[in-house]
Amino acid sequence: MTTTPDGLGHNAATFREDWLEGLADAYARTLRRVPDTYGVVGRHVPRPGKVAVVIGGGSGHYPAFAGLVGPGLADAAAVGDVFASPSAEQIYRTAKAADGGAGVLMSYGNYAGDVMHFGLAARRLAAEGVPVRTVLVTDDVASGPPPVEGQEIDPSRDRRGVAGDFFVFKVAGAAAERGDDLDGVTRMAARANAMTRTFGAAFAGCTLPGASEPLFTVNKGTTELGMGIHGEPGLRTTRSLTATELADELVDNLLPELPRLPEGGDGRVAVLLNGLGRTKYEEMFVVFRQVNRRLREAGLTPFRPEVGEFVTSFDMAGVSLSVMVLDDELAELYDAPCDTPAFRSLPGPRRDADDVREAPAAAAEQARAHAPAGPSAADLPATAALQAALDLVAANEDELGRLDAVAGDGDHGIGIVRGLRAAVAAARAAEPGPAGDPRSAGTALLSAGLALADASGGASGALYGALLAETGAVLVRAPEGTGCTTGLLAEAVGAAQRAVSELGGAQVGEKTLLDAVDPFRAELANRTGEPLAAAWRAAAEAATKAAAATAELVPARGRAARMGDLGYGHADAGATSLALLVTAVGATLR
Repeated sequence: MTTTPDGLGHNAATFREDWLEGLADAYARTLRRVPDTYGVVGRHVPRPGKVAVVIGGGSGHYPAFAGLVGPGLADAAAVGDVFASPSAEQIYRTAKAADGGAGVLMSYGNYAGDVMHFGLAARRLAAEGVPVRTVLVTDDVASGPPPVEGQEIDPSRDRRGVAGDFFVFKVAGAAAERGDDLDGVTRMAARANAMTRTFGAAFAGCTLPGASEPLFTVNKGTTELGMGIHGEPGLRTTRSLTATELADELVDNLLPELPRLPEGGDGRVAVLLNGLGRTKYEEMFVVFRQVNRRLREAGLTPFRPEVGEFVTSFDMAGVSLSVMVLDDELAELYDAPCDTPAFRSLPGPRRDADDVREAPAAAAEQARAHAPAGPSAADLPATAALQAALDLVAANEDELGRLDAVAGDGDHGIGIVRGLRAAVAAARAAEPGPAGDPRSAGTALLSAGLALADASGGASGALYGALLAETGAVLVRAPEGTGCTTGLLAEAVGAAQRAVSELGGAQVGEKTLLDAVDPFRAELANRTGEPLAAAWRAAAEAATKAAAATAELVPARGRAARMGDLGYGHADAGATSLALLVTAVGATLR
């Protein structure tokens, strides 16, 4: 037994048996083990008169292949060792257990071991009088030249099969479920393969069960475009890409490869954004957002798009994009119901993207509020102050993240910058003027506080939102004709401090932003007779010194408090960002 980098202990010698037994235990309602075989069959088979769709391949790719067994999809799956083909004997036994007398369709990715072992199993079945057909999946555009129309697939030359497996298996399973004969199921599976293309990218390699070192690696700070699911080399190496850039690469490599749209077709395409094992779903949704835009710009309509893990490579970091061009029959089969451990499609009406294209009423407002803001000569005082705060805090975003990561999750800088962008946009839209009217500034700060809390989220977003909004609440109540005096601002900051303390339950000395707010408020209050600009700058200096002094405090409030002495010796991120904010505002006062 060894421990892999993921922290799980695996016995490499028994890994295949162990995980298959666990799968069968967990999903006994859907599938069962084939006795004395590394294979599973659906609870619904064998069914007399029904074509059996048998799939398979190596372990390490779940949900492919055993996770896709169930009514409406595959009838059985034979499973090999990690990244290795199942043997001919295992495939034969699995297929025999699924055969209902109408023949067997075998479908699998185009890899040498799979081709040979499935081929041997097919020969044995045929010798016993079982009709067998084979459809190789060859969807990976990075692994070879495009297919020649009308030419037979050459397993030694043609493209390998990757996540497009799912489309082919789904169409074949649905055709068998509706009662097509063996030739009909084969025809539809072959058509699905012919209309499917896949391109992928990897950011990090994978480590096999029982191994202490990765099977293959991707250099840090780079992306491998076109890398295979076993670490096969890609087309080229590039720098790390943003989600939008990655989506563009995926689409750009697929669009020229897509087969011609069927005559009379309406541009519908099945779309699968597939995670390779380590990429988070939220990250994949960000990528899909741009994929969807690009496909629509190209005149294509995503039909029942899927985002998730379908063909993985253990803990490999990366994604692939598969597209299947649809005609009416392919669309009907792809949309047909199925029920497997890893994928379930229910019958009945379904709403696709085109049915819900109308954005919520608030979407345009939200997009405007969260758009990047920039300085403007026309900005009134509150907006200009918030813009200055945004600029200075953004310049220190990485340092704020570093401080927050000492005893937190490291997102303080990102969150506050995001919130301040929204605050600037909200203030710019809300500040009515005139320039010297505290009520005008208060109106802007009320809107800015809510926008900051909304965009930033988390505890810091709520506290900063309260800080701005409560300051604004005092200013909007100022008597008509009152200017923005030091005394009025000291009163407003005091109200804001009380609100933050009540909302978060913190007190001064517990290593929070209050440790910077309190000395700032006190210094303003001590200088009520002085001009605002000078008093504010002096108060900002007090806040800056106090923020630095939080390094000598041990966190006593919030998530950091659970870390005990870990936070000692480092300034508090919230107090530091508060000091930056008031310092920037002071520079705008005249």
